[in-house]
Amino acid sequence: MFTVELYKRDARKKSGERLDRKVDHSTADRSAIVEVYSKKYPASKGYRYEIHKTYVTRKNLMGGAEFQERYDTPYYCSPSSESYWSM
Repeated sequence: MFTVELYKRDARKKSGERLDRKVDHSTADRSAIVEVYSKKYPASKGYRYEIHKTYVTRKNLMGGAEFQERYDTPYYCSPSSESYWSM
């Protein structure tokens, strides 16, 4: 599974771009995703995209067991961080 973050050039933002959307894809073929997004959202029109694996493997801080969580889970919400267990 992959997640695509699509960014659009925007002069109103300090970074010069804004996050337009996040789309989850269930396909395991990364090259197909690249092909579709490079044609549909070209860089010449101000688009940029990043492709991430949707789930990453992390280790639980307290028990030591490995688990899967989304790549964009904030650090303080993850059982792999000390701040999660100190609340």
